[in-house]
Amino acid sequence: MFSRKKQPPIKSLIAQGTHVQGDLSFTDGLRIDGEVVGDVRSTVEPSILVVSELGRVQGALHASHVIVNGTVEGPVHAAELLEVQPKARIMGNVHYKALEMHQGAVISGQMCPASTLLLEEKPTLKLASNAT
Repeated sequence: MFSRKKQPPIKSLIAQGTHVQGDLSFTDGLRIDGEVVGDVRSTVEPSILVVSELGRVQGALHASHVIVNGTVEGPVHAAELLEVQPKARIMGNVHYKALEMHQGAVISGQMCPASTLLLEEKPTLKLASNAT
């Protein structure tokens, strides 16, 4: 009756003990158990990006579905859903369409829902005055 969009498979893994320096782009899904210094961006929609409890990212995250249970130092951009799990630590602004935040998670930054961003982009309307 109620169906969720099918999530893309997680095809790539940055394993625990791995240190990557530089910007990354991926398709479908990526799981980070290691450390990344640089921006991580999906090149297709839908996409899923997971920063596990073991993972750490110093840079921006961009994907349609972002799940964080590790540490992120930088902004997070989730075009659809942002899941912030209990051991998550995000130091940066978060941008999302929908948010799921668990008890124990910490976000040190501004929370920017997509609807707020859309309102800010609209120009203000001027009313015509009645000249008599």
